[in-house]
Amino acid sequence: MELDIIGLADGHDILVQAELLLRIAVACALGLMIGHERKNRNKSAGIRTHAIVAMGSALIMIVSKYGFSDVPDYDASRVAAQIVSGVGFLGTGMIFVRNNLVNGLTTAAGVWATAGIGMAAGAGLYVISIASAIMMIITQEIMHRISFFAQVASCGNIRLTLAQKEGAVKNMEDFLESLKIDIAAVKIHKNKKDEIKVEFEVVYPPGFDKAWLFSHLAEDENVMTIME
Repeated sequence: MELDIIGLADGHDILVQAELLLRIAVACALGLMIGHERKNRNKSAGIRTHAIVAMGSALIMIVSKYGFSDVPDYDASRVAAQIVSGVGFLGTGMIFVRNNLVNGLTTAAGVWATAGIGMAAGAGLYVISIASAIMMIITQEIMHRISFFAQVASCGNIRLTLAQKEGAVKNMEDFLESLKIDIAAVKIHKNKKDEIKVEFEVVYPPGFDKAWLFSHLAEDENVMTIME
């Protein structure tokens, strides 16, 4: 839909203003849909983040495309182009590395894609923006329902109090490694009592049953206390 730039610049065309507002509202609604799916997965970026990113992207797109109509030979894409890099910078705050595992990458990519959907809505590409949002939500749902895609490696801590015996820590390390659990770091604290406090920073293999592990450790006579 081509807008009346002259009417928009003068601020008299109410229908044009209403259509632009509709674009922002559509972008916000799509952001809410995407954010709701992320919230149900207990992700750091939820409903408000995705809604604001989509709505803000649509607003910036509109300003970039129609806000400088009084400037001769202006570049309509100049301001909008900064959305991609700006949201990319925002996404870096959601990514962190722990025990050689990258966390938050999918969430950051989702926020970046949500910005693209907001840009499409701001440009008046309703079909593309709505279809892209639906495809994004369906993809996330399918990936989480299929166990092959849903199961990923995870990191964690295992805090144990062991009876102070020769080779107690080494035996526990061998046991964890036999379960294909990678040990990233070990912290050992000895006290005056006949016990050793050990903290393992570990990386669990995809689909590992941590409940079984802690239940098995609880039955070990050399393990006095267990904490995660």
